[in-house]
Amino acid sequence: MRSLNRLSIKSKLIVMLLTVSSCSILVTAYLGYRSGQSNLTERAFGQLTSLRTSKAYQIESYFRTIRNHIETLSETPSVVLAIEEFTTAYRQLETVEVSPELTTKVNAYYQQEFIPRLAKAEPGTPVVPAFLPQTKSSTYLQYHYIANNPNPVGKKEALNAAKDGSNYSQVHARYQPIFRSIIDKFGYYDLFLIDPQGNIVYTVYKETDFTTNLTTGPYNESNLARLVAMVRRSKEKNYARIIDFEAYIPSYGAPAAFIATPIFDRSQFVGVLAIQLPVNELDNVMTGNRNWETDGLGKTGETYLVGRDYLMRSVSRSLIETPEAYLQNLRSIGTDTTTIDRIRQYKTSILQQKVQTEAVEKALTGQRGTQIIRDYRDIPVLSSYAPVEIEGLDWAILSEIDLDEAYAPIYSFRDRLLIWTTFLMLLVTLLAMGLAYLFVKPVNQLIAASRQVKGGQLDAIAPLDSDDELGELAKSFNEMVGSLREQTHLVEQKNQENEQILLSIFPPAIVKRLKKGEKNIAENISNVAVLVSDLIGFSAIAEELTAYETVTILNDLVTAFDEAAARYSLEKIKTSGDSYIAVCGLSIPYLDPDKRAVDFAVEMVAIVRRFNRERGFHLNISIGVNAGDIVAGIVGRNKFVYDVWGDTINEASALKSASSPGEILVSDLVYYRLQDLHEFEAVKVTPDNDKEPLKAWRLNYLSGSSHPL
Repeated sequence: MRSLNRLSIKSKLIVMLLTVSSCSILVTAYLGYRSGQSNLTERAFGQLTSLRTSKAYQIESYFRTIRNHIETLSETPSVVLAIEEFTTAYRQLETVEVSPELTTKVNAYYQQEFIPRLAKAEPGTPVVPAFLPQTKSSTYLQYHYIANNPNPVGKKEALNAAKDGSNYSQVHARYQPIFRSIIDKFGYYDLFLIDPQGNIVYTVYKETDFTTNLTTGPYNESNLARLVAMVRRSKEKNYARIIDFEAYIPSYGAPAAFIATPIFDRSQFVGVLAIQLPVNELDNVMTGNRNWETDGLGKTGETYLVGRDYLMRSVSRSLIETPEAYLQNLRSIGTDTTTIDRIRQYKTSILQQKVQTEAVEKALTGQRGTQIIRDYRDIPVLSSYAPVEIEGLDWAILSEIDLDEAYAPIYSFRDRLLIWTTFLMLLVTLLAMGLAYLFVKPVNQLIAASRQVKGGQLDAIAPLDSDDELGELAKSFNEMVGSLREQTHLVEQKNQENEQILLSIFPPAIVKRLKKGEKNIAENISNVAVLVSDLIGFSAIAEELTAYETVTILNDLVTAFDEAAARYSLEKIKTSGDSYIAVCGLSIPYLDPDKRAVDFAVEMVAIVRRFNRERGFHLNISIGVNAGDIVAGIVGRNKFVYDVWGDTINEASALKSASSPGEILVSDLVYYRLQDLHEFEAVKVTPDNDKEPLKAWRLNYLSGSSHPL
């Protein structure tokens, strides 16, 4: 408090005004920022929730469609007949003679094709005997449709029938094109027919699960085996069941999910129809065919699925768009090398990327909502989560977008808010200082005036206009020095008139230097554009008019030039008779002085033509434009002028002299800078002196936007 008492009244007023104003500005800015952040967050969450709901509906609808389709297929007479015929044909081969050569080729296929591919994808060292077919019929069919199939791995389905003459191959020849067409048209990965004993008697793609037994065979612990066992136990019509993704060995460990339903011939259970669900179709739904931005997810948003085991059921957007950056991010957050290698191997994050975030935890417990969390990349995101309503699957669906991208508008708003807050604080500071100054000014004036009078000075005044005591005191004081105040006023008026005269002769920057007392003013100025023009035909008009009329016409024309020069930021240096010289970049540097000068030249031509139309004259103008460095300064002592010199001026004058009436000639440098904006024609200019000819260019201002009219 004691330190506050030491301050002057002016300082106290400034402190009070700044305190009140600053608090108001800061509170308003904070409330505005929080309101904008809240509204933006709510809008972003609303958009994410809408996308999440839409994707969830598409996924649920997709699985309902598959369920309805497989149930319909299982009731189709051709499918019922197919399972019965394949089962019969398969059993007929149980007693077939399998030669050692045939068995050797099947073993060789597993040893040379299947096991090496599987070893690259699966941990450990798989052994051949664990995967070999266990029955004669299985060995026989795997030889003809896999080992001896001329088509490469991944194209085995192209073989419609083996040339072994068996009943199985005849049945296969009838149904393979039909079932292959079904999976192609509906986008399924594979289709299986399984007999009541669990034998896979038919598949479309002929992977190593073909003809194996899902109860006793090498894949009896796969998710397909568990699903088929569930369907076989139920033996109920319209009992279509889905099993979640797991690594499927016959597909070399790739993620695979299945849907299966029983097949009945009337009331007799004759087998199981199963479909291996396509990963690509699921990803197309979740990624919008990889058009995330079109879906409204911006540069970083994505919608993905997570299972009960906290592993992804759809592909990460980062893996698709920036795989190396995605894998590097996984390394940085401590993901084990084996997982990273498997993601790189399979080129998918399904069943590889673990997502155990707070949003996933809540979604898997049946909750729906929105929240700001750290995602599986350990990056802050806006997340909208919910469970997926698909019978047989315990999945969560999440729509997320990086917090930095979602809040980019609010961050921009915050930065602008800080700038404006700082500006307002500075403005308030200036206003506070000004108001405080105005408040204490009368007191200070009276104090100063009294001291001056006390010291014998009679030129002090106290210009107070108030009815209070200070006003009365000031009025009495001012009456004593009124005459002196009038004289001071006259002096100030003369000073203003002199300053206006200087401004009409010199550029403002030169006037400031003159007022500071500088006498010898000269400087080199770089990167300017010089325009020199000559009014043609005015002398003939002047001979027919009075001196007053001549000056009036010339003044109107020069005034129009001056106004146009101001618009294009050129400074008039001087007019001499019919000549007009102006420079761009003299007091204030510009990045495009050449363009401004050429545009002004075109405007001068337009002014002259308009002047002719309005007044019936036949004037014309020739103009030269050059760019470069000049010397500028004040010449003379009693009668002085501000002028410019240099080769740039001389060349511009030479260009003017060489141009025909109505032409605008520019130097080679101006042409080089403006050739993309205007059309030019090359001309040669021969100066009046003995200098070499100049290379010049005639501006074609009758084309494009350069037309002066």
